Order: sequence, then C-alpha cells, then structure tokens
Amino acid sequence: MALGKVAINQVPIAINQDLKALTVQQDSVDRDYLHRFLLSKSSYLESRGKGATVKGITLDVLTELDVPLPSLPEQRRLAAILDKADAIRRKRREALKLADEFLRAVFIDLFGDPVTNPKGWPTEKLGLLGDLQRGKSRHRPRNEPALYGGAYPFIQTGDVANCDGEVSTYSQTYSDFGLQQSRLWTKGTLCITIAANIGNTGILGFDTCFPDSVVGFKPWEKVSVEYIQYWLNGIQGELDRAASQVAQKNINLEILSALDTMLPPFSRQHRFSAIVQKVRSSKSRYKKATLEAETLFASLSHRAFQGTL
Repeated sequence: MALGKVAINQVPIAINQDLKALTVQQDSVDRDYLHRFLLSKSSYLESRGKGATVKGITLDVLTELDVPLPSLPEQRRLAAILDKADAIRRKRREALKLADEFLRAVFIDLFGDPVTNPKGWPTEKLGLLGDLQRGKSRHRPRNEPALYGGAYPFIQTGDVANCDGEVSTYSQTYSDFGLQQSRLWTKGTLCITIAANIGNTGILGFDTCFPDSVVGFKPWEKVSVEYIQYWLNGIQGELDRAASQVAQKNINLEILSALDTMLPPFSRQHRFSAIVQKVRSSKSRYKKATLEAETLFASLSHRAFQGTL
C-alpha cells in the first residue's frame, strides 16, 4: 500500500512492518467515521514520511493525530454523508472511463484491430493522406526569455500527452519573435508526440505553435482527423517499440510518414467522427460534473471534521 493510504480490512490478514493496524474501540469510535477521518489526513501522513530510498511513517505519527470525536450517532451520520458524496464522485469518474472504453469499442467494431487489419481494408502511407510535418522551434537557446510572453499559444509534448484527446488549454505563449522562428498550426490539427511520450495524440482546439518533438497532421480528403487519431492510438504500442533509445525515446517523421494506414470508406470514418464528437461533448459535461463532485466532497470532508456539517 502506498504511503499514507488507508483501507478497511474485511477479512483476517497478517501484516508486515510496512503496515499499521488500528483496532477500533467500538463503544466510542465508529469504524467508518475513523476511516473517513484518516483518509482526509492522507496528504498529511504522506508529508511526514521519512527515508532515503523508501519513505515510511512511524507509529508516533499516527498516535499523535487528534481525532475529533462527536457522539457515536453523530459519527455515523457524518460517515454516511461522506459515503454518499464519495459514491457520487466515483460514479462521475466511472462515466468518464466508460466513455473512453466505448469509443475504443466503436472503433474496433467499425474498423477492426488497427494493428492486424482483420477486415482487410486497403492501406496507404500516412504521409500521403495529409500534411504531416514536425513543429518548429529553431532558436537556441530554447529558453530565451524574448521568445515568450506574447499573444501566440505554445504547447509541448506534455500538453499533448495529458490532453485527453483534445488540446483545449495552454500555459505558455510565444511573442512575435517566438512566432518568427516557429510555425502557427491551425485549430483542428492532429498533434502527435514523437519524443519522450511516443505516439500520444491531441486535436487542437485553437491555433498554436509547438516544437519539433511534436508532429502536426492535417488530413486531406481521404481520411477524417478523428479516425486517424484513434487509429494511431490503437498502434501506439507498436510505435513505442519502434522508438529508438538514445538520451530518450523518439521516432522520426520518416517512420510516421511510412506507416501503412488502414483506409476504410470515408463515409464510415465520418460516422465514427460524428460519434467521437458527440461523446466528447458529453465528456465535457461529465468533467464539469466530476469537478463539482470532487469540490463538494472536499468541502463536506473538511466540514465534517471541523464540527460544522
């Protein structure tokens, strides 16, 4: 179990020195209430960890915790409220996970496995299906202050790797000078990472610049951008295995350009794109609801142990 994590034991078990066991005095403490309290202290417990290679906490750290103890009925009431709030946020998270699984299943149903092509679709080199070029960031050093702080969004591999399919935010901008040594890619471009994080993808929600560790793909008439994105997602493992290992994993533009790409009828691709766009619209609402549920749970947890709930 990770440092500071808490779980209720449902069956008899033996534990080693890396775990601490608490036996609840049932006449004064509700087990579920104490569980919720300790969960609320996970970050604090983790911060008290000590050790060079493997961090741990001593029993003193736990015994020094001041546990607020209202009456048993009140403890049970608070634990029940937190259980319900936690169930709501778990359902929100699960909805997001199911949406992603649904899209992967729809892709397989419509097109088959992108690695083995069991439906026998014709293929074409990816470089012949759209404008496929590396980003630009020619100036050295790349951290030159004059490059940044202007009106032009600038993203990097981490922004693509963590975007959940759509690049909708950015934290850096280029100045006019930065733009001069780069290129502004338009909204709707498919970004593909080729260094560090291999084969992660994200469709741009705004015009932006990016460095040569990211490749931009603008499809022509034979393919839709959502189809190519999910096809690439399906072969990401193959791309990772093909990546050379120098200072860090990377693939080059030639490898991407030469990929044999399944080419099902465009009408089928268009149908898939419509499904993706509809699901992503729903996911946007799910994410908002999930954030609200997380905020609600944090607020209720804080109030529960401050005696104001």
